[in-house]
Amino acid sequence: MLEREDLFYKQKNVFDILSDEELKACEEYARGYMRYLSDARTEREAVREAVELAKSAGFTEYVFGKQYSPGDKVYYVNRKKALFLAVFGRKPLSEGVNLAAAHVDSPRLDLKQVPMHEDSEIAFFKTHYYGGVKKYQWVAIPLELHGIVVKKDGQTADITVGRQEGEPRFCITDLLPHLGAEQMKKTMSEGISGENLRIVIGSRPDASQGDDRVKLAVLKILNEKYGISEEDFLSAELMAVPAFGVDDIGFDRSLIGGYGHDDRVCAYAELKAIIDTSAPEKTAVCLLVDKEEIGSEGVSGMQSRTFDRFMDDICRTGGADLYECYSKSFCLSADVCNAFDPTYPEVSDKRSNSKLNYGVGIMKFTGRGGKSGSSDASAEVVGRVRRMFSDNGVVWQLGELGKVDQGGGGTVAAYTANRDIDTIDAGVPVLSMHAPYEIVSKADCYMTYKAMLALYKEN
Repeated sequence: MLEREDLFYKQKNVFDILSDEELKACEEYARGYMRYLSDARTEREAVREAVELAKSAGFTEYVFGKQYSPGDKVYYVNRKKALFLAVFGRKPLSEGVNLAAAHVDSPRLDLKQVPMHEDSEIAFFKTHYYGGVKKYQWVAIPLELHGIVVKKDGQTADITVGRQEGEPRFCITDLLPHLGAEQMKKTMSEGISGENLRIVIGSRPDASQGDDRVKLAVLKILNEKYGISEEDFLSAELMAVPAFGVDDIGFDRSLIGGYGHDDRVCAYAELKAIIDTSAPEKTAVCLLVDKEEIGSEGVSGMQSRTFDRFMDDICRTGGADLYECYSKSFCLSADVCNAFDPTYPEVSDKRSNSKLNYGVGIMKFTGRGGKSGSSDASAEVVGRVRRMFSDNGVVWQLGELGKVDQGGGGTVAAYTANRDIDTIDAGVPVLSMHAPYEIVSKADCYMTYKAMLALYKEN
């Protein structure tokens, strides 16, 4: 019979387990991730940076219809916003692939298609928030502008303003507390309206006469620097993101603070893992997709058939049937989960919530209420993960997204599971998720990377 200590389930803090050598590896991994997060402020930038890292590791652009050999490393970019990578394995594709899927979009403020206006001699950009945000968190903080403008003649202008030291930044104003009595009576969701998330972009009027002189002055600056006019905003894709750095948090530097951990922290883990994978038994596939924050819709989201086209091609050239491959594949949906926050304990079941420094968080199900919108992984899938992680020294924990009926959310897991792929969520626990500045544990980041490595090693 098992002894007492073996009969109880007990989680372990990663820092109580790591050797000095692994602590150094953890810190080195965190530094690489922090550099990536600093450079990847949008999904386009996340894909661009990932491609550069992959190419430097020997990955080449995928050629449809070409036959590949075990050990070959390829990448395919979908509309500059999503990325598929594969390392071909020794086993035939009819035996399935080991797949990790993360998203590289994050909550932000998109500029409206006709965003510029002047009000009381201040020029503004009007915005439409993207993803689940608390609107009040986006006022009175410094913002950067990122994106592209497609001009009438088809040429594009890449725009990044506020990222580099010395560049101007932007801001959304808030009401001073001396005059905020009525605002403070409103609920937090009503205190700042979506239409009032307008960004200050200038106040100095042009020397000419007429209306909208401040707006004209800003347009002249944009035309001189980027060759664009106001009409070009109709075909622009510009977004405002927080102008924060990526920082060590705490005296012990055990945490990382920054914008976009959800979900670039998991995207980097699976990217680094597939870069570090060579000659796997089964083909390893890494997905970095777009639009998860708004339902995974569109040509660059997980519901797109672009992934099926890519997989169908590698199956056909490898002499396998796509759906047979899917049915024998295994997927870690690499998305973050909420970390237990002792400041707000009332929303979580402490026994069933992921915690900082306790390893990669596994979510058997997500969804809302009665698990609506969740793929709800089977006991066999959870058992497979237990064995896989145990065999590879991965510290992990099982969690769920808050108390029953408290709220909920979703990931891309449902869309891989709908393709007949056994899927379970696995990712880094996050404090202040969806805020302009989120916090994660370096130890959990490292264990998520180890989890992805273990996946790619699976037979």
